[in-house]
Amino acid sequence: MDGAILVVSAADGPMPQTREHILLARQVGVPSIVVFLNKVDQVDDAELLELVELEVRELLTKNEFPGDDIPIVKGSALAALEDSDKKIGEDSIRELMAAVDDYIPTPVRPLDKPFLMPIEDVFSISGRGTVVTGRVERGVVKVGEELEIVGIRPTTKTTCTGVEMFRKLLDQGQAGDNIGALLRGVDREGVERGQVLAKPGTVKPHKKFVAEAYILTKDEGGRHTPFFTNYRPQFYFRTTDVTGIVSLPEGTEMVMPGDNITVDVELIVPIAMEEKLRFAIREGGRTVGAGIVVTIKE
Repeated sequence: MDGAILVVSAADGPMPQTREHILLARQVGVPSIVVFLNKVDQVDDAELLELVELEVRELLTKNEFPGDDIPIVKGSALAALEDSDKKIGEDSIRELMAAVDDYIPTPVRPLDKPFLMPIEDVFSISGRGTVVTGRVERGVVKVGEELEIVGIRPTTKTTCTGVEMFRKLLDQGQAGDNIGALLRGVDREGVERGQVLAKPGTVKPHKKFVAEAYILTKDEGGRHTPFFTNYRPQFYFRTTDVTGIVSLPEGTEMVMPGDNITVDVELIVPIAMEEKLRFAIREGGRTVGAGIVVTIKE
């Protein structure tokens, strides 16, 4: 991820999910953040607006972001949508995107690494075949190249017969691009979100691994209670949730919110996995922790 726009309501100030978003951004390595203070049309008091901005900056600093330096743009998404107040509407959105361009650097893309794209969606195009969409994580894919679909199901081989981006046909897609890849010999039912499209032989599916993780506190939007061995949350890798069984180290009876832990995890289905791959831990769609794969066991 190159960077993020953190949207905070000027009327409400930072909410529990704001803290969760900032913490997750830090945990998964988001390098830069720009803040959009939304709904300024609902706040008449300039001092209150300054107070909210100060609170956001303190929260960012607390989570190891440069809170004093991060651009904060004030505006109203509704005013921009309805074209009702140019200053806090359209002008603020343009100012926001200028801040994104200035403050979030374009990273060096890993083009020399083997191609890998997490699959976000799958479509069937009449007369052409199956298209998978996603953001290329690394490498380059060219039309005519053989690829593998890895994870969740048995690994299958296919060939990329077309690359499309923003409705334009291309000869190739590369790291950072959001593309649609047309695949030969794959049914719509034969591929799903959560799998990855990769250069053959470069990534394998795994179920068992050792992880280091941080468990969110109640104040961070996490669990209110400890968990024990055989805890079964969902592990969010790239584009999908997979249930996993957590085994605590010998001598550790339970894990409290706020703990940093090293645990063994066994997923119920294999996913495309590599060491240093990051994940979120979720319960019913709510994030309760974040971690990284340290060692793959099986």
